[in-house]
Amino acid sequence: MIHHCKMGVLLMGLVATTLAAQNKFEVTQGEKQVDVKLNGELLTTYHTTVGAKPILWPILGPHGIEMTRAYPQVADGKKGEKKDHIHHRSFWFTHGDVNGISFWHENAKHGNTVHRKFVKVSGGERAVISTINDWVGPDGKKHCEDQRTYTFFVDGKNRYVDVDITVRAAFGPVTFGDTKEGSFGVRTAGTMKVDSKLGGKIVTSEGLKGTEAWGKPAAWVDYTGPVEGKTVGIAILNHPQSYGYPSHWHVRTYGLFAANPFGLKAFKTGKDGSLKLNKDESFTLRYRVIFHEGDTVSADIAGEFKKYSR
Repeated sequence: MIHHCKMGVLLMGLVATTLAAQNKFEVTQGEKQVDVKLNGELLTTYHTTVGAKPILWPILGPHGIEMTRAYPQVADGKKGEKKDHIHHRSFWFTHGDVNGISFWHENAKHGNTVHRKFVKVSGGERAVISTINDWVGPDGKKHCEDQRTYTFFVDGKNRYVDVDITVRAAFGPVTFGDTKEGSFGVRTAGTMKVDSKLGGKIVTSEGLKGTEAWGKPAAWVDYTGPVEGKTVGIAILNHPQSYGYPSHWHVRTYGLFAANPFGLKAFKTGKDGSLKLNKDESFTLRYRVIFHEGDTVSADIAGEFKKYSR
């Protein structure tokens, strides 16, 4: 019996070691980007500045397929992609009314989220990218700062990004205004969107589907559809400790998918969702993004939320 126990412990140790070896993240930091590789293959690239803000692009999900829109980073886009909303850049965080300035749009008078420095870049069983960024108006004035931390890990075929963002009024009072144009967003691959009529679906934690989901509060939203012949999904889970939980959602059938805790009046709730911070006050947003295989039920997004909220 003793020999069998020792053998069992040894086998479990070997399995754990093998699993750890299978899920190794490598990060390569450059001046303006960080490449994140999983077991030697590109998972994503963090770009400090594309357009008006930092973004993740591309993002490869299960089966190694790209799950966010390539346009406008790729001028002609990819199959099924519509050339609209140039500011919908793959995977981002910003807002459409900060002290009256839109950091969401890219027009003549937009603000820019300017990378200041990397705080942490590391690999291993998980990858971490943490940065500090300044929110700079068109006149060069700084309005606030954020520290955002992206933590990457895998479980089976699913790829995860935990997103923790703290925005601080470092330079004086700041107001995040009530607008639908915000805030933590993803633009899905073109073939996933509902409007492609290829099987794309939007489902919320409250059971709302399709256009019903727009502007409504939910603990999570899952956007599923086909990419390269595979059914996959992008789920965004909102942590209960996140500001404004449960977030309202600026989610559209053309592929936009954004958690917006500020747009209450814009979403016709009759309430004002704007947030005013005095100098040095802050708020924190927390999300888990799952790039998963299969539909909402088979991926057990409800169960994933229970794990994340604990």
